[in-house]
Amino acid sequence: MSSDADMTAELAFKSAHDLSHAYHSGGLSPVDVTENLFARLEQLEPVLNAFCVLDRDAALEAARASERRWKAGQPLSAIDGIPVSVKDIILTKGWPTLRGSLTISPDQPWDVDGPAVARLREAGAVIFGKTTTPEFASKPVTNSALTGITRNPWNPALTPGGSSGGAAAAVASGLGPLALATDAGGSIRIPASLCGVFGHKPSGGRVPMFPPTPYASLAGFGPITRNVTDAAMMLSVISRPDTRDFGALPYDPVAYEERLDDRDLSALRIAYSPTMGYAEVDPELEAVVRRAIDKLAANGANIDIVDKVMESPIEAMERLKKGFADYAFRHLGPEAMAKVDPMIAAEIEASRGADLAKHFDAEMERAELHRQMAEFHKTYDILLTPVISAQAFPAEQDAPEGGGRYDWIPFTSPFNMTRQPAASIPCGFATSGMPIGMHIVGPQFADLAVLQAARQFEKILPWEDIKPQYGKQDAAIS
Repeated sequence: MSSDADMTAELAFKSAHDLSHAYHSGGLSPVDVTENLFARLEQLEPVLNAFCVLDRDAALEAARASERRWKAGQPLSAIDGIPVSVKDIILTKGWPTLRGSLTISPDQPWDVDGPAVARLREAGAVIFGKTTTPEFASKPVTNSALTGITRNPWNPALTPGGSSGGAAAAVASGLGPLALATDAGGSIRIPASLCGVFGHKPSGGRVPMFPPTPYASLAGFGPITRNVTDAAMMLSVISRPDTRDFGALPYDPVAYEERLDDRDLSALRIAYSPTMGYAEVDPELEAVVRRAIDKLAANGANIDIVDKVMESPIEAMERLKKGFADYAFRHLGPEAMAKVDPMIAAEIEASRGADLAKHFDAEMERAELHRQMAEFHKTYDILLTPVISAQAFPAEQDAPEGGGRYDWIPFTSPFNMTRQPAASIPCGFATSGMPIGMHIVGPQFADLAVLQAARQFEKILPWEDIKPQYGKQDAAIS
């Protein structure tokens, strides 16, 4: 590989935190970083298919404005000039938001930013493109009739997960250090685990949303990044208030990135549950997570093994989703439904006329689950689990061979039900060379505690400098 290519890759993998310091010192320019990004996109995007919108002109215009601010000593924030991608579920002014679906016409005004995008623009971020999603963000893999198949940078034959698969694949590949993603059942954490990056699902309501997603209060917006500090920087921006979300939490002006080292590892009361009491986990995957747990314990973490945390809430989650889907997709008639992904269309059809009593029964079970977890966290500050229960599988498939569509993701959705903050951090690799993630769950509203724990784990289980190596698959990609 040429030295120019090496330099391109080195710049591409700089963290948002490091870029901000380089802008301040004058060592780098937002324009240089953005031009480098688009050069790298030309290499990698044909392999990964992680983007559905790219706008070089708009990105360079934003980068030039940022460069002027940094030179004048007047940046808008620490992420001024930092490249950010936005998942194609979130409104982005000037670009269509098609939600991975052929049922949405691109011929619309598209003149509104969603709250998180508006905050990023106000902070001076360089928003350069929109990442792929399965239709309506309704699958834990990333493929759609609209955009095709998105692939994993560690092995393009395999899935990056979903529904924020484009976001995670991009960040893992050095295609922007910050990605804005969504999570209604694991859609940040699943692809973060499969792509070897950090993904944080904030507490429900922490990041204002507009309009609501089809899955209503199950959903949240959050960052996918290559390290914890970058995610904390981004959360400090996107959690700022917006009156359009009536369910948003009261604004907490904490600067998360400044508080990451305030809590010592030995002060955390940690539980590790390998199955939560109901999941079946691939033995090699669980062994990798267990080795990470042992390493944390050897470095001062106080960890108890807890076999059972709860009864499986998956059936209640499915009843909730059925009620939400019945309402959200009620406008889709036969002509539109003919364009919908067959698996998603079948679920929408099955939701028609969802039983209201069953939906509210599930809401009551959700409330009870929240109560149980509140009790659990009186004993433990942090719960650790695997993120998923199976290893990466072919990108063309919707689930592992022989498994059900949701059987391999038993750990993430319970905490969408309870609206607790949760994150995925890389913790090791399978013998296949694919990354494996560990799940960090905190009490409701305790986003800072989750980020602090993740930061302490990051020091013991460093991953940021380990990058996808395509090897024989594509020797041109570093």
